[in-house]
Amino acid sequence: MKHSTKVTECPKCGGKELGKGKQHSGYAAMYPSNKFSFGYDVEYIICTECGFIIESFVEKPEKFKGTL
Repeated sequence: MKHSTKVTECPKCGGKELGKGKQHSGYAAMYPSNKFSFGYDVEYIICTECGFIIESFVEKPEKFKGTL
């Protein structure tokens, strides 16, 4: 999945070393609010210097269409 944000440094500490992390299905999963569905993983862009979560997004965002 491609994202439009091109983050190159941490807005909190200015660190330039960023990483990508994922919370897997289970308690950390995102579920559509008005549909019976499996949960989808949440991914993060994280500063490896201070641990600040810069960006988060859900896998398979198309599964959330029509939930509002």
